[in-house]
Amino acid sequence: MPRLLGVDIPNDKSTVISLTYLYGVGPKVSRDICLAADVDPLKKARDLAEDELGRISALLERDYVVEGPLRRQIGQNVSRLRDIGCYRGIRHRRGLPVRGQRTKTNARTRKGVKKTVAGKKGVKDLR
Repeated sequence: MPRLLGVDIPNDKSTVISLTYLYGVGPKVSRDICLAADVDPLKKARDLAEDELGRISALLERDYVVEGPLRRQIGQNVSRLRDIGCYRGIRHRRGLPVRGQRTKTNARTRKGVKKTVAGKKGVKDLR
């Protein structure tokens, strides 16, 4: 199993698909990397030679922010928003959707499992 930037990429998939297992590398960037490193995108990852892996890793380190540095950069951006107390930072702090989605319904992924709140007393209970 080839390793790139500390991540094992799958053997049985093509190079262009295997590169997407790196954090911050999607399909388009993966194709661009294969073209720039002069690697056949359809070649299986297990068939990559050491020099091809070296070219890919050198290109990733030189031109792209991926894996650890990208995770750190995103974390710093979120913590900066929290610290300055802007709207997006407050939404991050409270665990609510940040990009303007509705929260009356359909926010279960961010809000977590539904917590039932005791409702109002009915008309029959007042008598």
